[in-house]
Amino acid sequence: MGVFKNWVDSFKPGVEGFGKESTYAIEPELQNKNPDATGEKEALGKDEYSNATVAVQTDDGGVAFVPEKTGLKRSLGGRHIQFIALGGSIGTGLFIGSGSNLALGGPGSLMLGFIIVAIMIITTVFALGELAAVLPVTGAFSTYATRFIDPSWGFAMGWNYWLQWLVSLPLELTAAAIIITLWDTDVVVPQGVWIAIGLLIIILINFCGVRGYGEFEFVASFLKVIGCIGFIICAIVIDCGGTSSGYYMGAQGWHQPSGAFKNGFKGFCSVFITAAFAFAGTELVGLAAAETANPRKQLPKACKQVVFRVLLFYILSLFMITLIVSPDMDELNGTGQSNDPRASPFVIAIQMGGIRYLPKIFNAVILISSLSVGNASVYGASRTLLALAEQGLAPKFFRYIDRQGRPIPAVIVSLLFGLLGFLIYSSDPSTVFNWLLAISGLAAIFTWASVCLSHIRFRRAWKLQGNTLDMLPWASPLGEWGSIVGLVMNIIVVIASFYAGAFPIDEGEMSAQERADSFFNYMLSLPVAIVFFLGHKIYSRSRYVRLSEIDIHTGRRDPVSLEVLDQERAEDRAKPFYLKIVDFFV
Repeated sequence: MGVFKNWVDSFKPGVEGFGKESTYAIEPELQNKNPDATGEKEALGKDEYSNATVAVQTDDGGVAFVPEKTGLKRSLGGRHIQFIALGGSIGTGLFIGSGSNLALGGPGSLMLGFIIVAIMIITTVFALGELAAVLPVTGAFSTYATRFIDPSWGFAMGWNYWLQWLVSLPLELTAAAIIITLWDTDVVVPQGVWIAIGLLIIILINFCGVRGYGEFEFVASFLKVIGCIGFIICAIVIDCGGTSSGYYMGAQGWHQPSGAFKNGFKGFCSVFITAAFAFAGTELVGLAAAETANPRKQLPKACKQVVFRVLLFYILSLFMITLIVSPDMDELNGTGQSNDPRASPFVIAIQMGGIRYLPKIFNAVILISSLSVGNASVYGASRTLLALAEQGLAPKFFRYIDRQGRPIPAVIVSLLFGLLGFLIYSSDPSTVFNWLLAISGLAAIFTWASVCLSHIRFRRAWKLQGNTLDMLPWASPLGEWGSIVGLVMNIIVVIASFYAGAFPIDEGEMSAQERADSFFNYMLSLPVAIVFFLGHKIYSRSRYVRLSEIDIHTGRRDPVSLEVLDQERAEDRAKPFYLKIVDFFV
């Protein structure tokens, strides 16, 4: 009974705890603005809250430092953040969705499209790393947009991002159920049972709090990383004729009758939506900053790892796919459903090598990836909804956090949308899931563009208020220009997606209804974002935030002195060159 009572009590309202950290110091520059602030070290409160002080900008423009109160627990350690960054978002978008891209655009369009989106995500994550290191606030993207751009844009981005993850959960659960039928070929166990089991697993993980999310992602990301590395090695052997057939494939995928750029410019433009879906979730590192023990040091490391992950797990693995798998193979189309694992080019490549049992083993990796991304979708949706409620942009009851640091109402609502997975029993499941995917299609791109713009305005406000880049805990290696490039590329991708939707590949053979469906499959998330933005703008009559009005201090956690930062940087510069390379990637 004692265990059960403790479990029931854990759902009661949490007491806002004070952070505990005895090594912080007040920046002299900020202390001058707030004479009451002291540099004395003081241990406060409970271990699980981890950090002690937070900056608050006062009405007169000064900065006060107060013990931070939070209901969330800072339970994510370095290894959790590292692996969330390394493999957290690797899922069906890469393993399955890339197959339809290859079939539509050919190997050239697939590689070029993914490289462009990879550059976009690298600029975004570097910008996000800088922002999250200095301002590890709940909600990250929507909060930055509200404070640095426009409250209405922050409202639109928050709800847009929430919708993106809501529809992701049923898609991943359905994909997991279909994957299992590759072993249970006679469908002895109904697919709905596997969807229910998958949903139950994700419910249990999320009711274990942020630590449960972190531990599951640590294990799942480790397995995904091993699976990707194993596939690359296997693909090299297959391509070079190292299998029992002894057939040397070379670059056969690039020399098919349809050409490297199949369907021309239209085929190239059709790649971006799925590529964005494949990379979506990389930005969760920034969202997790508010529940990270030491974001100042852990976030920069995690963000730098994204470069390694993008080059190895996305670009290199897809390049091996294009060498082996022909874009004209009927298998790439599967059953026409957007999340059908039978269309995975990874599994098709392994099958072409004639290696027994290995396709089923890799299907297990895809299954784990589906559950991992489904788990991440609940985390991303619930924390975004919590942040919106704390900003007054969602109903107040979503601010509820229990004693274990779980935003229970936000988690429950996000989990309920997993029931949409049972739409697999509808008369036309492929149409249903394609429309669900359309809701989130451009949502990730809007989020990335918003992060880049927030970073640009933060940098300019930071300098305008008399601060130097040396005072930042970590500065993006790409700087403000990296975010400008990222913002421009995001806009170009939206335009390209608009073109692909308005002028589909087979437009001459389509009816007016089919062309309209094609357009909204690509662009549905754009009018959704516009409705959110204009609706809030009309209701609140908010205006954009001027640079002189931007609050760059509230939310800074445990700011350290410039002398400490200079000492840490000097130690980094003194390292041998090979250690600098290792630190950049690891």
